[in-house]
Amino acid sequence: MARAAVEGAVDAFVHVVGTAHSIHGVGRVLRGHSPGMRIVPVEPVEPAEPAESAVLSGGPTGSNRIEGISAGFVPPLWEPEQVDEIVTVGADEAMAMARRLAREEGLFAGTSSGANIVAAIRVAERLRPDATVATILCDSGLRYLSTELCRSV
Repeated sequence: MARAAVEGAVDAFVHVVGTAHSIHGVGRVLRGHSPGMRIVPVEPVEPAEPAESAVLSGGPTGSNRIEGISAGFVPPLWEPEQVDEIVTVGADEAMAMARRLAREEGLFAGTSSGANIVAAIRVAERLRPDATVATILCDSGLRYLSTELCRSV
C-alpha cells in the first residue's frame, strides 16, 4: 500500500516515538520496498527547556508538552541500530503545525502529528528535490479539545 500511495520509493520515514513499535514496524515494511530509505524518529525538545525528554538523543529525562511521545525513558522496543538520525521538535512548533493542518488542510490532528509534519519538512529540505518523505498523522485532535493545543486557536 505504501508504494502505491506514493507511486515509487520512499526516501525517508519520519515518526514520533512512543513505544517505538510503530516507527520500527512501519520502517521495516517500507525498507523492504526501499532498502536505502532513512528512518527518522522525532523527539520533543524546547530551546528554553533543553531537558524536555529527548532521551533517545542522549538528553536527560524530563516532562514534555507533546502528549503520547517520549515517556522520559528509552522504550523497551527501541532499536537504535534501525534509525539513521533523530530530529527534535519543540512543543510550540508542533502545536502551531497541528493548528495549521486543521486551518489550511482540514486535518484535525494532535500535537504529535504536528511534530511529525515539522520533522518531515526538515528532513525533506535536506534531501534532493524529488525525494519522498512519509509520515503518519497518528492522533485525532478530538483528544486535545481541552488542552493547550485548542485553547490557543
